[in-house]
Amino acid sequence: QVQLVESGGGLVQTGGSLRLSCAASGGTFSNYAMGWFRQAPGKEREFVAAVSSSGGSTSYVDSVKGRFTISRDNAKKTVYLQMNSLKPEDTAVYYCAAGRGAHIVRVLGYFGSWGQGTQVTVSS
Repeated sequence: QVQLVESGGGLVQTGGSLRLSCAASGGTFSNYAMGWFRQAPGKEREFVAAVSSSGGSTSYVDSVKGRFTISRDNAKKTVYLQMNSLKPEDTAVYYCAAGRGAHIVRVLGYFGSWGQGTQVTVSS
């Protein structure tokens, strides 16, 4: 079982940037695809981005394409989410998660280990 701890959230103005980090321990990090999800108040948790185990493939929800970049450093057992041009609608708790395999699957149930979440608030 992989343990995940997110960091890097905070309050930022519209158009600003944040970089989220997710540090993993336990398990074999390089075996798993990793994903970022978010959940806004009163809404369901939604897929944001994912990266394959090698880092060679990525996938994004349409609303963040061109603004967010997911990456990973397997030596550091860390996955990142660089968020640029932030909008108020990006406000949510962001969670990282470890997939059950190496490839990207954009389904919440595919991810078996979750972090505790980090709050991102974008002011208008």
